[in-house]
Amino acid sequence: MIIKNIEAKIRLATIIAVGSLVTSLLVVGMNFLYTYKMVTNAQKSIYLLDNNVPLLARQTDMQMNRPAEYRAHIDLFHSLFFSLTPDDNYMEYQMKKAMYLVDESGMQQYNNLKENGFFNSILSSSSVLTLQTDSIVLDMPKKYFRYYGKLKIDRRSSTVVRSLITEGCLKDIPRSDNNPHGVLITNWKTLENKDLQDVEKNTF
Repeated sequence: MIIKNIEAKIRLATIIAVGSLVTSLLVVGMNFLYTYKMVTNAQKSIYLLDNNVPLLARQTDMQMNRPAEYRAHIDLFHSLFFSLTPDDNYMEYQMKKAMYLVDESGMQQYNNLKENGFFNSILSSSSVLTLQTDSIVLDMPKKYFRYYGKLKIDRRSSTVVRSLITEGCLKDIPRSDNNPHGVLITNWKTLENKDLQDVEKNTF
C-alpha cells in the first residue's frame, strides 16, 4: 500500500513538473512573440525634428507603393524621351537621362529615330515637343505596362497632335541617383504614333 502511494506521488509530481515546464515554455514563447512584434513596430517608427519639435514618421512596405513608383517611372521616362526642344545639347542630355531608365530596347528606338532624321527635323523646323500622359495601364503580376499619351509638336507653321501608345515590361533593380525608382523598362516598343490633328498657323 505504501509502495503504491509512493508511485502515485511520483507520477503526480512528474505530471506537475511536465505541466509546469510546458506552461513555462508557452509563456516564454508568447512573451517572445509579443516582444518581437513590439520591436518590429518600433523599428518602423522614426522621429524627424522640425524646429526641435519631434514628428512621428512611419516606415511603409516598399511593395505598397510600388504601383505608384512604376507609374512615376514610366511617366518620367516617356517625358524625357519625347519632350524635346530644338537644342542639340538639351536633346542629348534628355536622352542620356532616359537611357538609365530603359534597357537596350530604348537605345534601339533612339537609333531608329536618329537614322530616320527625327531629331534633325526638330532642329530644322525649330519644333517644341511636349508629351501629355493620358493613362498608364499596369499588370502587376506580369509587370507589364501600356502607356497612352498625346504628343504635341509645335512648329513655326503648324501644331500637330499625335497619339502615342507604347508598351513594355518592368524589372526591379537597385536604386541609384540616375534611377531613383529602382525600375528598368524592358522590351519597350511603340504601338501607335499617328496624327490626330494638324492645325496650320496664321503666318501673317
